[in-house]
Amino acid sequence: MNSRAVLISGAASGIGRSIAEAFLASGASVHICDASRDAIDDFVAANPRATATEADVSKVTDVQRVFDDFKSHHGELNILVNNAGISGPTATVDEVDPDEWDQCVAVDLSGAFYMTRLAVPLLRKAGGGSIINISSSAGLIGTPLRSPYTASKWGLIGLTKTWAMELGPDNIRVNAVCPGCVSGPRIERVIAKDAVERGVSAEEIRKVYLRQTSMRVFVAPEEIATTVLFLASDQAAKISGQALSIDGHTETLANWLD
Repeated sequence: MNSRAVLISGAASGIGRSIAEAFLASGASVHICDASRDAIDDFVAANPRATATEADVSKVTDVQRVFDDFKSHHGELNILVNNAGISGPTATVDEVDPDEWDQCVAVDLSGAFYMTRLAVPLLRKAGGGSIINISSSAGLIGTPLRSPYTASKWGLIGLTKTWAMELGPDNIRVNAVCPGCVSGPRIERVIAKDAVERGVSAEEIRKVYLRQTSMRVFVAPEEIATTVLFLASDQAAKISGQALSIDGHTETLANWLD
């Protein structure tokens, strides 16, 4: 991975941070963007070789600034990881606030489009490269009470396959990674929110989440990072258009408490 330049969205914390730090450990040059200034400052303090831009990927002007900053620091782009995402509301379809729908789709789906449309010319100029979209097990299985999030993650897989077709002749590979429940602060926030919405304890929600997978486990962020590094490597040179689940085998995301 030495000398490759990597751009990762939503990478100052959580899964994105694990991915960014794994690329840095491999010797790659890394530029991240994130909407949280505090998280960026913490990330850069811990990883001084990295460069960063504060940006909301749902805004075209912010994304343009990301690429302006990237080009000022790096000679070429080899790898794009579209990781930025939010969980969106927890509600039945008739109770989803349209503004919350718009926000979730704007960040999780449109953000990946905005990033990719500016990345492709740079990847072509470099002679090819890799785009990795972070989707979800929710992008493969319907998820009750999570319409905006599920729609966005399904959409990412559709874009992955479409872009793989469009960009294959340019030696640009496009794949998606579909994590299940990933251990860390974000899943704890989702569990807490779900518990409030359903009127049960967080521990009950956590146990049910674990029962959704054959292996009865949450995924570690480092496991997602390892998979992303593989898909971006020369070892995966002929892998494109795929949606790879890293989830302990999700059996269902059905409305299991009713």
